[in-house]
Amino acid sequence: MELTQLDYFLTVARLQHVTKASEELAITQPALSHSISKLEDELGVPLFERSGRNIILTRYGQMFTESVKRALYELNMGKQSLEEWSNPESGCVVIAYLNILGAELIPKLIRGFHLDNPKIRFQLIQGNHTLISGQMEEGLCDLMISSARLESDAYDWIPLRTVPLFAVVPGTHRLAQQEEISLMELQDEPFIEVKYHCGLKTSLETCFNKAGFIPTTAYEAEDLMTVAGFVAAGLGISLLPKTNGLLLEGLKWLPIKDEGSFCEIGLILKRGRYLSPAVNRFLNYVQATIK
Repeated sequence: MELTQLDYFLTVARLQHVTKASEELAITQPALSHSISKLEDELGVPLFERSGRNIILTRYGQMFTESVKRALYELNMGKQSLEEWSNPESGCVVIAYLNILGAELIPKLIRGFHLDNPKIRFQLIQGNHTLISGQMEEGLCDLMISSARLESDAYDWIPLRTVPLFAVVPGTHRLAQQEEISLMELQDEPFIEVKYHCGLKTSLETCFNKAGFIPTTAYEAEDLMTVAGFVAAGLGISLLPKTNGLLLEGLKWLPIKDEGSFCEIGLILKRGRYLSPAVNRFLNYVQATIK
């Protein structure tokens, strides 16, 4: 069964005349009759019967007409949606990103991009690194922005920014009056850590490995906002990027002396995956912005 057959069928059903239908469709009458006969053979029932000089739908044809109309309508809507999504002027970009990046980086990128591309829409997916990685691997997003790379070589990593990490302590902590600090000075402190599905986890482990110690974990949190809240409550200390959404009252942010105390934020895309004109336009904007 082909789409042209279904289109021919609906035209004949509407006009109730093979000759008129062949003229409208710009095909020969024998070719149209053959197409209808082939469709009837495939369905195993007659779709039309003669009524004088015209033909009319059988009850099977009437039933089939409604199904064909619905099917072609859905196909046309699907085609229209794809055209809208892929339109370079008014398409849609699907981005998955870490929760914390929604406080500053993502809105800044979208705001700047919209200055020249106001009609392009964004669909936003946010969550921890495990969640957004799954979205990328399943092909449910075009781009991903995270602080951890994907392990597979099938993905490209485009660095966006390097963010320094700070030792974060309660304002009443004995170290709060220092101007800066080394990681070894934190060796015996209770740490508020993030769980493994958090994008910052890899960067923190790298810092601790370079410093030569494993922190004493007091609590493990699901996200960085919770980490900051626990530190502000005096339940431990942590390492965090100094970014909007984490600047709570009662925190002291201490610069770290140790080299390599930072995390990278990067854009991830899968090699060879189709990117619509709208997505490519946003990707080019991001790359031009970070130069």
